Amino acid sequence: MVHTILDTRSDGIHNTGTASDVSNRGLKTQKIYRRFIAKSIVSKNAERLRDERLKGRAATINPAGRFEPISRHIFDDGWQTLDELPPFKTQVQRESVKAIITRNTSPDINFDRSINPYRGCEHGCVYCYARPSHSYMGLSSGLDFESKLFAKAGAAVLLEDELSKKGYKPKTIALGTNTDPYQPIEKEWRITREILEVLERANHPVGIVTKSSLITRDIDILSRMAEKNLVTVAISVTTLDRRLARAMEPRASTPSLRLKTISDLSQAGIPTSVLVAPVIPALTDHEMERILDSSRGAGAVDAGYVLLRLPFEVSPIFREWLLKHYPDKYRHVMSILRSMRGGKDYDANWNQRMSGQGPYAIQIGRRFEIAAKRLGFNQKRISLNTDLFKSPKEDAQLALF
Repeated sequence: MVHTILDTRSDGIHNTGTASDVSNRGLKTQKIYRRFIAKSIVSKNAERLRDERLKGRAATINPAGRFEPISRHIFDDGWQTLDELPPFKTQVQRESVKAIITRNTSPDINFDRSINPYRGCEHGCVYCYARPSHSYMGLSSGLDFESKLFAKAGAAVLLEDELSKKGYKPKTIALGTNTDPYQPIEKEWRITREILEVLERANHPVGIVTKSSLITRDIDILSRMAEKNLVTVAISVTTLDRRLARAMEPRASTPSLRLKTISDLSQAGIPTSVLVAPVIPALTDHEMERILDSSRGAGAVDAGYVLLRLPFEVSPIFREWLLKHYPDKYRHVMSILRSMRGGKDYDANWNQRMSGQGPYAIQIGRRFEIAAKRLGFNQKRISLNTDLFKSPKEDAQLALF
């Protein structure tokens, strides 16, 4: 009699086979089989869109936001209407806001105010922790987040008004904490540059985080601010693998171009750091030392890292992507990640959400510390200057007399 073995896992991937051949199956066969099973699971997901509509996108699904009363699922009604749907194209609309500076009191973040010129991000990084913010707009955290964008066109004027208010006390403003201020649409909208022009005029300190080489366009402003100790820049480098980066961060600058950006900024006298973020266990964590070494060689003076975060809708989006692109690593990646998140996909507790907990998380942290020390990172804490601040409208007001 032949007995069939069915090993059902919580992630939906099964190992099947006869009792005699399961134990003898080679590693290569196991990988091929898991890929086959993963593809069958992905193909049955009613939320997944056809590949023809996903060109240049990372997310493969577009689930309804968590605040929506209904969810929609794709199915073929027999009329081939799915073939008529076009690829997702980037759409940008103006967003009117009453204030541009966002305040926060999070104890594990080293800034209390930030500016985000855009809502949504065309870079489309599949792991982006900001994806759930699109739910507040009645949109999906999946493909909508990458393709339906909002531009805060009046940001510079609002900023000028807020900085000119009586009693305003300057502290470093973080630029690009939720979405990238130098995502591709910045080439046309130039909102980030307008914001920098106001900050320079006010001698206001700013810290910028980006993974785009477009920031080099603004070296003229940034270098002048750097001379007054008013700016720092952090370049996010997730991987040095072009193939992985292309699948995971489809419209962000290539890894080599990000290293060149670090070099260009550093040569212009702008204090530049590297942010190894996010660190994805069993997928990118083995690259940490190489990323730090390459970034140091390019001129970075500081370094940091953040463990992969999968809040709310980000978890199913990332897991679906992982099943599609790296099915043989799916179970291993998620198992390690959950071991660092108390058995869950994500743990939002302060002081744990950025670095995780448990032996594997401790190992990653220790590796970072050793590599950073060996390479000479983080030797001196950079404290930006707030003493030079003045109202950005001061010159205009004096001109009236």
